[in-house]
Amino acid sequence: MKIHQIVFSPTGGTRRVSEILCKGMDKESCVTDLCIKAADIQLPLIHEDDLAVIAMPVFAGRVPALAVERLQKVKPHGAKCVVVAVFGNRAYDDALLEMQDVATEIGFRVIAAVAAVAEHSIIRKYGKDRPDADDEQTLRHFGADIINKAERDDCTMQQVPGNHPYKKTGKVPHPKGRHSCNRCGVCAKQCPADAIPLSDPKTVDTTKCISCMKCVSVCPTGSRSIGMVMNFLATQGLKEVCATRKENELYM
Repeated sequence: MKIHQIVFSPTGGTRRVSEILCKGMDKESCVTDLCIKAADIQLPLIHEDDLAVIAMPVFAGRVPALAVERLQKVKPHGAKCVVVAVFGNRAYDDALLEMQDVATEIGFRVIAAVAAVAEHSIIRKYGKDRPDADDEQTLRHFGADIINKAERDDCTMQQVPGNHPYKKTGKVPHPKGRHSCNRCGVCAKQCPADAIPLSDPKTVDTTKCISCMKCVSVCPTGSRSIGMVMNFLATQGLKEVCATRKENELYM
């Protein structure tokens, strides 16, 4: 059995969760990164007796549409999988159910679902430094339980939280280059949605931007942001719902 990590991780937290989970499985794994330029994605070759770990971030209670679109191109050949929704200590709403639905529709056999916490991708003080040591211990145990179930060829699955129809996606802030931007183009070269023109990387195409914050995380000069006003509003809007520590959850 080979483990395939299939991740969409703009700021690194989702990939970190996936890696920790797979360490608990104690098997060799390979990674397919869906959060790069479309032309650079190399889809995995999955066999029926493999296990896929599909990890994606939660944006306002949903899975990024771009991540779903790219996952739908994967050929699962009936392999088992675990879906992992990574959220910034607010809530995952319908994202885990959405991931289970998409994975099932394209031909995976979902045997487990994990909701895990990482730093909030926009307001980083929420979920700061997570996954932490306690999270790592929990996620490793989850991984061990999941691989044991996979090796038993047990494809039963409990109901995961979420609703049909899924909640509507809301408006998102779009990061732009500030005055200190030197137009180096790193953000444009790494934007998975091709929303930043290389000719003028201080700007953003709001019709393409998914507010994944990858451009903010890779900017070498720290010159990209959603702006002081939007940052303040987002911070205040999340203050109450992110005040208490949320824990990781396993469904199988």
